[in-house]
Amino acid sequence: MKQSHYKALISLGLPIVIGQIGVIILGFADTLMVGHHSTRELAAASFVNNMFTLAIIFSTGFAYGLTPVVGSLFGQGKREEAGNALKNSLAANSLLALVVCAVMFVLYMNIGRLGQPEELLPFMRPYFLVLLASLPFVLWFNGFKQFTDGITDTKVSMWILLGGNLLNIVGNYILIYGKLGMPELGLTGAGISTLVSRIVMVVAYLVLFFGTSRYEVFRKGFNGGRVNRADFALLNRLGLPIAGQMGMETASFSLSAIMVGWLGSTELAAHQVMLAVSQVCFMMYYGMGAAVSVRISNFFGQQDIAAVKRIAYSGFHLMLCLLVITCVPVFLLRNHIGGWFTDDAAVSVMVAQLIIPFLIYQFGDGLQINFANALRGIADVRPMMWFAFIAYFVISLPAGYLFAFVCGWGIAGIWMAFPFGLTSAGVMYYLRFRYKIRKGM
Repeated sequence: MKQSHYKALISLGLPIVIGQIGVIILGFADTLMVGHHSTRELAAASFVNNMFTLAIIFSTGFAYGLTPVVGSLFGQGKREEAGNALKNSLAANSLLALVVCAVMFVLYMNIGRLGQPEELLPFMRPYFLVLLASLPFVLWFNGFKQFTDGITDTKVSMWILLGGNLLNIVGNYILIYGKLGMPELGLTGAGISTLVSRIVMVVAYLVLFFGTSRYEVFRKGFNGGRVNRADFALLNRLGLPIAGQMGMETASFSLSAIMVGWLGSTELAAHQVMLAVSQVCFMMYYGMGAAVSVRISNFFGQQDIAAVKRIAYSGFHLMLCLLVITCVPVFLLRNHIGGWFTDDAAVSVMVAQLIIPFLIYQFGDGLQINFANALRGIADVRPMMWFAFIAYFVISLPAGYLFAFVCGWGIAGIWMAFPFGLTSAGVMYYLRFRYKIRKGM
């Protein structure tokens, strides 16, 4: 029986992992192209991308509230109700888009007051505005993705992500360097390419959902259903704590970027390279974690507690395998990675130094992703927000400031704080899941 869970998780998770590898390749391509165009633009991209990563992860976390709802309905064979849940989710995501865009615009208006190097501001501002315009499309895409993942149709999001990211990479090449008769726009060109690809991915989902027979029964529930207070409230009750939990995790990295900016442009550039590398592991763990959440929600809808437990632990075993697969090459290539992204020798040396704390926190990252998704699958999301606050705001961020500025370790000190935050979060999520299982949920 356990082997069947491993097989099912791999079958569900592999398309998500492949889709996320597309995101990883895009992140590498962005960093490589921008870095070789200008080190200053690479540093500017580091700060702006960190700010938007926080907004995007928060929004993605909110969309995760749909997964246990759709997964449970799908497990019970309630297809039309799942379609109506998608309608309510898209409405909730549209409302959140207005709020998030308003917050990010306020941040844009105060970007010059955040202590960042003055020479980077002319690059930051236009790039920031273009990414701001793309945010609503990220939220709509998230709603559709969580729906198709929740009904175990994970290959759809894989192909859409791969296609969208390929379009983005081609657009980057054309617009950053000014190819095919287009103007050389540098970092702003990378932002425009991102905007176009995000629009295209949403359009692809709309065409598939409303124009193909495979979603006919779900479409019937979508068209015949309505946005109602009960479903809207349920999605918010599940989505907001997940958004808070994921947002605080990402904030430990994004707010750390502000501290890195206090150290200088070289440190910001190295930080951006390391974030691109860290996405390799995070996105692969994320893919398997999403499969854990979907499969648990299916069996949770059937009230099969024993299967829920086996799925969670099977998922963590697979997570450990992914950890080895990703970390060994990174360790072996630690002295070469920086040179792939920039010709600046100082940045390359700094990247090599940051690989060690990066490797240390991988176990904690895999642990917290697996059991956070297990808790999402059983819709036990509210305590995670408080656990995340403790792990990232009480432990990780203060530790980063202490190590970097009080102990004088610089950017290495900021990165040494991440293992403390991620591992403590993982332990708390695991203990909460074990407690719920023992109580029979």
